[in-house]
Amino acid sequence: MSPSSPSLVDRLRSARERRGALLSDARTTAFRLVNGVPDGMPDVTVDTFAGVHVVSLYRDFTPVEEQALLDAAQEAWSPRSLYLKRRPREARVLANTARDVIAPEQPARGEAVESLEALENGLRFLIRPAQGLSVGLYLDMRETRAWLLGQVKGLTVLNLFSYTCAFGVVATAAGASRVLNIDTSRRVLDWGEENALLNGQPVDRYDYVAGDVFDWLGRLAKKGQGFDVVISDPPSFSTTRTARFSAARDYPQLAEAAARLVAPGGRLVACCNLSTLTPRRFEAMVLEGVGRAGRQGRSVLALGPSPVDFPWSPEAPPGLKVHVVQLR
Repeated sequence: MSPSSPSLVDRLRSARERRGALLSDARTTAFRLVNGVPDGMPDVTVDTFAGVHVVSLYRDFTPVEEQALLDAAQEAWSPRSLYLKRRPREARVLANTARDVIAPEQPARGEAVESLEALENGLRFLIRPAQGLSVGLYLDMRETRAWLLGQVKGLTVLNLFSYTCAFGVVATAAGASRVLNIDTSRRVLDWGEENALLNGQPVDRYDYVAGDVFDWLGRLAKKGQGFDVVISDPPSFSTTRTARFSAARDYPQLAEAAARLVAPGGRLVACCNLSTLTPRRFEAMVLEGVGRAGRQGRSVLALGPSPVDFPWSPEAPPGLKVHVVQLR
């Protein structure tokens, strides 16, 4: 990329034009503007949240390349702000030791924005673009959240690895009778409570549980609790004080524990964002776990990111896989 390359500006403008359906949707102001190779921008993604753009780099760009990209984005889109996230393979390790390098708190271009509200299907979510690599909402889950809106009226929902509780907000808006959110981090659960309040939803601290998910799955099972819908959206890799989780290795174990809490006739919504795991292999792992729990289940639906803002190609297939399993 040369600093003044018109082709780079053109590619960014073309990527934005391909999001036309989203650009004209007043009920959704959070979506992906650039999705790597399919948009002609290898190793680059750009997410927009009500005019604040978050640029993520998935290899070590030179300073000249970075500045060229940021200049081109400013010219192509004239955003309110551009925030930069550097996500090389070692980013998960460096995020705690070199956060100012991986995820600078100050914008690369434009005004500093501590927080803002973004819309998704008419619901409001608090975004903090300067707070680390994750800014509050995973946009590839928009289609799954939209599906959930029509599925849980009057039902109980367990939201595992809830992060800022976007699924919980959607389930409550859809008329769920109860939503229990569990995450290891009290900080993001507090953020989830803020999201609920933004949408005029009541907040009960007992429904925002901080702790190890596997531990809580066991505790809830011992109490004989069941839920009509269990949503499992773990990180691909995680480490707690007591355990390490790898989706490629441990998803059957997670599906087994989650299936034990699905009420008869209920559904397990199993999600995975590990790009190296094929949809067929992931489905097999989920069904293996359901069988280990002594339950019978069948896949009834496969979901994924929207092709409008998450286009894919054979060399860059979608990373997100969602399988909905109906249990007897």
